[in-house]
Amino acid sequence: MKFNEKEIGIATEADVLKSLGNADLYGISTDTRTIKEGEIYLPLKGETFDGEKFIRQALDKGAAGYFTTGKEVFEDAKVVFKVENTLDAYLALARFYRRKINPLTIAITGSSGKTTTKEMVFAVLNKKFKTKKTFSNHNNEVGLCQTILGMPENTEVLIVEMGMRGLGEIELLSKYAEPDVAIITNAGSAHLGRLGSLDNIAKAKSEIVSYLNSKGALIANDNPRLKNFAGFDGEKVWYSLWDVEVLEQRQGYSKFIYKKLEYELNVEGNYNIENSLAAIEAGYKAGMVYEEIKAGLLDYRPIEKRWEVEEIKGFKFINDSYNANPESMKASVSTFLYFYENPVIILGNMGELGCAEEEIHENVGKALLNEVLTYRREKEVKFLTVGNLGEKIGHALSKQGIFVKNFENNMQTALYILENIKAGSTIFLKASRSMKFEEILEIIRER
Repeated sequence: MKFNEKEIGIATEADVLKSLGNADLYGISTDTRTIKEGEIYLPLKGETFDGEKFIRQALDKGAAGYFTTGKEVFEDAKVVFKVENTLDAYLALARFYRRKINPLTIAITGSSGKTTTKEMVFAVLNKKFKTKKTFSNHNNEVGLCQTILGMPENTEVLIVEMGMRGLGEIELLSKYAEPDVAIITNAGSAHLGRLGSLDNIAKAKSEIVSYLNSKGALIANDNPRLKNFAGFDGEKVWYSLWDVEVLEQRQGYSKFIYKKLEYELNVEGNYNIENSLAAIEAGYKAGMVYEEIKAGLLDYRPIEKRWEVEEIKGFKFINDSYNANPESMKASVSTFLYFYENPVIILGNMGELGCAEEEIHENVGKALLNEVLTYRREKEVKFLTVGNLGEKIGHALSKQGIFVKNFENNMQTALYILENIKAGSTIFLKASRSMKFEEILEIIRER
């Protein structure tokens, strides 16, 4: 992606403080550590950093020019653009390029499952189209810009994941992505601490339709709150697990019927089946046929820390610890209990649940107790909890005589596994990202 001076001026409405007045093309960089000679430096600002302090460093590394919110013009800069806000300029450049390439744009949000759904949508759409997707979960404003501006010029489908910290943020991302298809995976209790109510969470997720193409489509989980707040006058597709007939599930495999057609996944779990329904619907909206969509779903593989299976020193680990909220924790533990023998479950704190966080963790424990009793695992399953909130999960379980042991940190947890858990056990890990459960695996590898 490169822009000439005229395009930069049109996209960002910048004041030109210095110009060569020619049609030279410039790449854009926000990082002085990786900036290339001839690129224009776009300094971003945050609570703890100010990129404008590094303009001189960018020029010393060969930058052709820079954006600024001030008036200083360095003599060795070829071009200088003054803007009110550099992040707004970055977003405007991304939108300009998105319009120029004009791919079918699919935006995805939700309280949980959005990254998995994004990967499934990519697996399907990539079967037929030249497709670009958000890397990992880089789903904020900067990540959106990086994704769009990283598109090759021959991109046919753009898939962007949208996260949020509060009301208004997904609307902003929608404004600059201008999606043709919007997917909402669900509206659960993640971010309850920030938004205060389940209604506000549904409102925030529904902002994705704010700039949705009127001739496009909303594909969303069949959730009454979403139906109430997702005010879109165009085509709406509501999906849920109730629309599915599950034919077969085993470790690493699912087969099911959806709308009278059979599909397969190389992963287990009803929640994975439900996520795949959005990918199926997105495939049809893109003009794909059944055989292409079915083959694309079979190409899906979980990414790092999402049901990532690894054998270490005689243990099988299933690391699903990239993130957690009450709904995803209950669903994933239920799946694990159903499919795996010699189960050991490691659960940690879930974040952003507000003043009711202790009660919510205890309620998760009560729900998991029902799962344990349903699968008659009370005599064999072991729960290891980590952290002050993780400990709350274990209360209802331990009262019923189920093995629960709490640890303050990952080191204690790893050492306990090595010294007390028998080889051949399957160990499941689930917690919010802040718990850094990958440290448990690292310690066990090293020792």
